[in-house]
Amino acid sequence: MTPLLRAAVFATVATVFFSCMSILIRHVSSELHALEIVFFRNLFALAWMMPWLMKAGLGSMKTKRIGMYGFRAGISVVGMTTGFWAITLIPISEATALSFLAPIFATIGAALFLGEDVRLRRWSAVLIGFAGAMIVLRPGVEIIQFGSILALINCVAMAANKLVLKSLTRTERAETIITYMVLLLTPLTFIPALFVWQTPSWEMLGWMVLLAGCGTMGHWCITKATGYADLTVVMPFDFTRLPISALLAFLLFAEVPTIWTWIGGAIIFASTFYIARREAQVARARAAAAAAGA
Repeated sequence: MTPLLRAAVFATVATVFFSCMSILIRHVSSELHALEIVFFRNLFALAWMMPWLMKAGLGSMKTKRIGMYGFRAGISVVGMTTGFWAITLIPISEATALSFLAPIFATIGAALFLGEDVRLRRWSAVLIGFAGAMIVLRPGVEIIQFGSILALINCVAMAANKLVLKSLTRTERAETIITYMVLLLTPLTFIPALFVWQTPSWEMLGWMVLLAGCGTMGHWCITKATGYADLTVVMPFDFTRLPISALLAFLLFAEVPTIWTWIGGAIIFASTFYIARREAQVARARAAAAAAGA
């Protein structure tokens, strides 16, 4: 297969894994609190990564950037907790649509904290993305639920995570990054889980092993996809999470997404795709200018 086709396959498979993870979160939330689900997700994800670690050896975990890993772990605790909790409280299609805001918040963070040059076109796309979010939430018409607020906090945390991850991938292997994440998150998420602890049944433990596998494989697939092609090629496939998640939620939980979720989600995604495409164009122009100068 060509690199582009490989990227398409990995990106599509990743959306299926992430959609299934959302469904499994909703399913196990019938017995367990979201804080406990987050802990077991990381505990079992660590188990999923053990075969790779045993094969690669402890030398694969050597790093000079442990502080950056710790910072990312703190952000991930907030992001994963709010994201999982939101899925247990609001329709899965709404949580999925709002998750497309993460690249928009990343653009704002890059401009404010990293000093990146974000010009009128991308700022316009940011505003359009927020307009899409308002269509999904419809403040003034509908009461903004606590779950929706959690979903927005999750987007901010995901955006910060993306900026840190962008820095880590310059020097670290994808498998090392994933292993450090679950290695650090397992003890960090265990403490809050104790406050809502309920011993899960064997059936629920089995579902959570599958949940952790879906999350781990989803992250691995999307990392592989971006290795084969630019982000602008991979990103359009992410939108398929919305119809896949909506279909599964309808079949399993009888959830019917509103037309506003579809319209707002499409607008949000269109703006994030434009931002990614514009960032790629700017990066290529800078690289060409640097090469010409050299």
